[in-house]
Amino acid sequence: MIKSALTITHNTQVAHKTWRMVLTGQHDCTTPGQFINLSLPGFYLRRPFSVCDWTDNSLTVYYKVVGQGTDAMTTLAPGTVLDALTGLGNGFDKSKSGDAPLLMGGGVGVPPLYRLCKELIAQGKPVRVALGFGSAREVFLADQFAALGAQVSITTMDGSQGVAGVVLDACSMDACSYFYACGPLPMLKAVCQSACTPGQASLEERMGCGFGACMGCTIITKDGPRRVCHDGPVFESGVLTW
Repeated sequence: MIKSALTITHNTQVAHKTWRMVLTGQHDCTTPGQFINLSLPGFYLRRPFSVCDWTDNSLTVYYKVVGQGTDAMTTLAPGTVLDALTGLGNGFDKSKSGDAPLLMGGGVGVPPLYRLCKELIAQGKPVRVALGFGSAREVFLADQFAALGAQVSITTMDGSQGVAGVVLDACSMDACSYFYACGPLPMLKAVCQSACTPGQASLEERMGCGFGACMGCTIITKDGPRRVCHDGPVFESGVLTW
């Protein structure tokens, strides 16, 4: 983890209530599934955001407008400098993917799977990706996954694009060697309980510090209490309790 000043270079809306922000500056992100914690002007607590992709001196995050903090983020112009903690958390373990990995993302849980997909495809893996959204106007990143060479399936709750239903309706888990999932807790619960193979799930929790000091994001696992920010956000599916 490092603390640095990141400069906004892009901040644009890409779907209904969903925005893409690109920040430049020093960072410490090395593994798909890690996150950053941003300090926003006028707000006391930092906000955590999963990292979609990165270069040596830039980070890309996507965020959904759900409250005052993220609503204020939409007004931040290029050139704005934000105080950030980067390289937080433990990410996905690519070594367990096997020869037919399946990636499943729901809503704003989709972005951290993009870098994972990119790196698995670079290893020569045939990656399947299932993305779940509420409606067609909420769909984002699907074309970018396809451009990487992944086989992409889309599901929407209202049936306005792709398969009608939830993310599990868009894929067959019995054909995968290992799964990686990120999304809301009900989705992750359904995925983990339906899986016939091992996998990893990235959890979304409210966080205070982002690095394990405040204990505010503690969950109970089969291995005892664990902090999502420090011990996760990625966990083996077998240790999670529902």
